[in-house]
Amino acid sequence: MLIELKEKQIELSKRINAIGSDFKKGRSQDFAEQATESENDQVLDGIRHEANLELQQVNAAITRLENDNYGICSRCDNPISSERLNALPYVQTCINCAQ
Repeated sequence: MLIELKEKQIELSKRINAIGSDFKKGRSQDFAEQATESENDQVLDGIRHEANLELQQVNAAITRLENDNYGICSRCDNPISSERLNALPYVQTCINCAQ
């Protein structure tokens, strides 16, 4: 699982960096084009925010792996099902606590 989490960590970091690079690019002098770019920036900012949140979850999962408490529900201390962990490897709660 560590390999998958590390790969996800790299993927998210690249996505965040790519969005940051896009923001640093110059903008068009054309007013109509600036309006479109502004809308795109809002979308990209939302994507970057979500990627940052997901990266925080992945980092926390890696820490749980390193501390030997990965796969244990943070609320009830019961094991999280392997199916749930396979679907969302950074999940912190079992299905019962998530509902």
